[in-house]
Amino acid sequence: MDVVRRRAISNIAKVAIGVRNPSAKMISSIENAHNSGYAHVILVGDKKEIDSVGTFLEIINTHEPEMVLGDLLASGSVDAAVRGTANASGTLSHLKNVLGIDKLYRMAFLISADGVPFFLAPVGIDEGNDLSDKITLVRLGVEHIRRFDIEPVVGILSGGRMGDLGRHEKIDRTLADGDFLAARLRDNGICAKHYTILIEDAIKEANFIFAPDGITGNLIFRTLVFLGGGDGIGAPVLMDDHVFVDTSRVGGHYTKAIMLASALVDMKNERNGSN
Repeated sequence: MDVVRRRAISNIAKVAIGVRNPSAKMISSIENAHNSGYAHVILVGDKKEIDSVGTFLEIINTHEPEMVLGDLLASGSVDAAVRGTANASGTLSHLKNVLGIDKLYRMAFLISADGVPFFLAPVGIDEGNDLSDKITLVRLGVEHIRRFDIEPVVGILSGGRMGDLGRHEKIDRTLADGDFLAARLRDNGICAKHYTILIEDAIKEANFIFAPDGITGNLIFRTLVFLGGGDGIGAPVLMDDHVFVDTSRVGGHYTKAIMLASALVDMKNERNGSN
């Protein structure tokens, strides 16, 4: 988090955030990111609704923040975008169309209730559903984690312990996939271990937890953040040329997601400068 905070403050990117059903709590958290110097924040949503809550921030008036967020990012009018409370399906679908991307991959940045920061994927319910998809997502995740000057240690999860082999073909398949994926990653110079279903052991050693599929990853995220006292910073879409941080509409805290977006812009600019 210290790395992210320093990067954000040194950059102060222009960040747009989607706003639907604004609340005082939500607007306050966004203003906090702006006032802390993490980013220059622009609200994208219904101006009348936002004004009813009250804010000093710039507002782009629209009834379709899902469309406008992607358009702003694609045109270069902003440095980064954060989903905020814009609808997920419409936002991500339009983002793919306007950026010309066939498939989006996301990786969540989380902090456990014990204060342990880690990355988690897949978190989209339609991601990581076959081996090819898993390999692509892990590879992209590892590449992006290294941009934080962190060496990834991947903890692969599956649906049971090794002693559970034979109990159900679905469990057997996840165990086999876990072994294969860990071995494939190690062959490519990535530190990886298959922890079976033992996420409590994986978090002691790994900084990138990889769930058996997107549904499981989404449940891990929601359980940790909304029930278990952890913190969800945001889920960056793993792409090189643009910065988009996905967020949940539940919770209402967006300071750290905006800070993360600004930091990722700084990292992108550094890569482009070095090229």
